[in-house]
Amino acid sequence: MSAIYRSAEGEQALKAAYGRFRDAWRIPREELRIPTRQGETFVIASGDPAAPPLVLLHGAGFNSAMWMGDVPAWAERFRVYAIDLPGEPGESAPLRAPREGGAAAAWLDEVLAGLGVTRAAFIGNSLGGWHALDYAIRRPEKVERLVLLAPGGIGAVKLSFLLQSAALRLTGETGRKRLLSVAGAGEIHPAIAAYLRLIHTHFIPRRDPLRRFSDRQLATLRMPVLMFVGAKDTLLDSAGSRRRLARACPQARIVWLPEAGHFLGGFTEEILGFLGEPAP
Repeated sequence: MSAIYRSAEGEQALKAAYGRFRDAWRIPREELRIPTRQGETFVIASGDPAAPPLVLLHGAGFNSAMWMGDVPAWAERFRVYAIDLPGEPGESAPLRAPREGGAAAAWLDEVLAGLGVTRAAFIGNSLGGWHALDYAIRRPEKVERLVLLAPGGIGAVKLSFLLQSAALRLTGETGRKRLLSVAGAGEIHPAIAAYLRLIHTHFIPRRDPLRRFSDRQLATLRMPVLMFVGAKDTLLDSAGSRRRLARACPQARIVWLPEAGHFLGGFTEEILGFLGEPAP
């Protein structure tokens, strides 16, 4: 049993469920395993190998199943690589490397090298948004465009969520399921919501906080940036994310969603349009 799961049976149940989601992938796919210093990284690839590359980075406590509704449209114009983050409940290695320093970017360097990708567009959700931002700041020459969905690392994690999550975790499985509801999981597709509940029954989430990027670091972003944030995000200070990115990165396009929370979706075509715009 990997240390990131509560039991060997739970690990097997989650891997089986993830396999069923991948079997339901609506277009042809390749499943790739890239060796890195952080262990093996699992990647689902779709689309023409000769098309421009698009890298997808999912949120915490999830895996690349979150993208299965978007990939068919994106793969018509891109070679799409959906990467399972290490230490999360996917098929990548369970190792949780430090988030300080350049470890995350060095890991992604190895993954991209293994895929033969030298420059790509990136889409990151929540924790994946943090990884995409970290990479764009450290490796700007490798990032063509950047799409962020409720990204970590800009607005602060809300104190109210931290306090509520700490209290709910003390109540076991019932509290963990309630925490998903507090985070806004009720807003997403029922099958995905049920899968998330299964994940949080058997998976042990990472506790260390995400580092916030400084205004100076955000100001180094020169590539086109599109960010979606929900006004009713219960995890992150989305107003702070909007304010800080607008100030530090004037070329960023920010979509403010008054009725949305932390779980964002349904922007497949808007993102495709942004990715297909002529280079500035």
